[in-house]
Amino acid sequence: MTEQHNASRRRFLAAGGSIAAAAAAGPALAQTPASAGTRPLPPLVGRSTDTLLARGNVRRVVICGGGWGGVTAARYLRQLAPQLEVVLLERNPVFFSCPMSNKWLVDIVDTQYLTKDYLAVSEAQGYRFIQTEILEIERDRKRVVTAAGAVDYDYLILSPGIRYNYEAWFANDRRAAEATRARFPAAYIPNAEHFRLKQAIHDFKGGDLVMTLPPPPQRCPPSPYERACLIAALFKAKKLKARVIVLDHKDDVRPIGPGFKAAFQELYKDIVTYVPNAHVQEVDPFNKRIRTAAGEFNFDHAILMAPHQAGDLAWKAGVVGKSALGGPDGWANVDPLFLHAHDDKDVYVIGDAVGFVSPQFAFYPKAGHVANRHARIVAKYIAEREAGRDPVHDLPNNLCYMMVSTDPQEAISVQFDYSINAQGVIEQKQWDFNQRKPETVGDDFEWARIIYGDMFG
Repeated sequence: MTEQHNASRRRFLAAGGSIAAAAAAGPALAQTPASAGTRPLPPLVGRSTDTLLARGNVRRVVICGGGWGGVTAARYLRQLAPQLEVVLLERNPVFFSCPMSNKWLVDIVDTQYLTKDYLAVSEAQGYRFIQTEILEIERDRKRVVTAAGAVDYDYLILSPGIRYNYEAWFANDRRAAEATRARFPAAYIPNAEHFRLKQAIHDFKGGDLVMTLPPPPQRCPPSPYERACLIAALFKAKKLKARVIVLDHKDDVRPIGPGFKAAFQELYKDIVTYVPNAHVQEVDPFNKRIRTAAGEFNFDHAILMAPHQAGDLAWKAGVVGKSALGGPDGWANVDPLFLHAHDDKDVYVIGDAVGFVSPQFAFYPKAGHVANRHARIVAKYIAEREAGRDPVHDLPNNLCYMMVSTDPQEAISVQFDYSINAQGVIEQKQWDFNQRKPETVGDDFEWARIIYGDMFG
């Protein structure tokens, strides 16, 4: 009999003794009132005041957020620094991929294609996954406080994704913000919003569907145009009398502008109406009306995308930068080359939440591909530091495919590469592939197969 088995048996017997004692005292215990703060809880019902994971003899990396960046970081840390304990904290029970989800909205792929079981993946790859809500990030104490208890860290990786800045539209009017989220979801953050939107577009009987596009920087800039094309293709196939009105904050379609505009004009001329310079001035989710600098629009349904910011975890960690006016600029203030917080080398930020990195192009594209590359880079940095070496900086790349037609299936794409010039500034080169081709759809699914394999094995 192993020592581990003996320890488990002793804990079981001790628990049994407690149960027997409680049973013997039954009526007396029942008559003793207990306040919420002192009421006994089962051992696995955690509280934020508990210690969720005790410190062992090894150093620990805590990853907050299990999106494309978080799961990739966990896997690569186990490969590059197996001596470290790796803990992934995520509030959702399953992984749901926003990339490729536009195709899911119109039934090109199914739900299983977009989802993964966090627990099964973590067990296979050797890191710890805990499903819980993160309440606070205490950098001064190197501790993350969750609804189930607190976790100490030696290194912290934040993969916060984005949040919807409804405050820009509604200030502190929570009722209007929640009505907008519930009735006209943006479906750009993995949760039930995607299912709500899918049901809405398949149930749509005709009329005007309005899409607002956030001002840059935003999550995956080309994907709203892809979504407009695929919804238009669905309406066209169903022969609905319907319009998709795209209200764009920008003055023109970009990136891949010529390719998207050709699709709008050649495939969906009677369905897609593109409106540039449509700066949002007022949103009324109750009366289905939106006022912009380009005019006022009533709608039968809408996809209302508020401006984007770094996700809540970046704010809780206090890594959001300041604007020229002194207020928060909405994005994580990081070292452009090493991706750690400017004031804390043990806290890294990856993916969409990363702020300004270059005077040439300002922000990296906020895309799943970039988050995956950031995660690999940061895992390497931490492994190098643990080996007693100074990391050598590395840069991501980006590749995006956008389906614009479903019958036949055709897609366009864009590629970004990065380098550092003689002045130490990160430079971006961009290639738009505007000709829609069926072969590009195959490239898209091959890209997804490779990158999903890189994340999940």
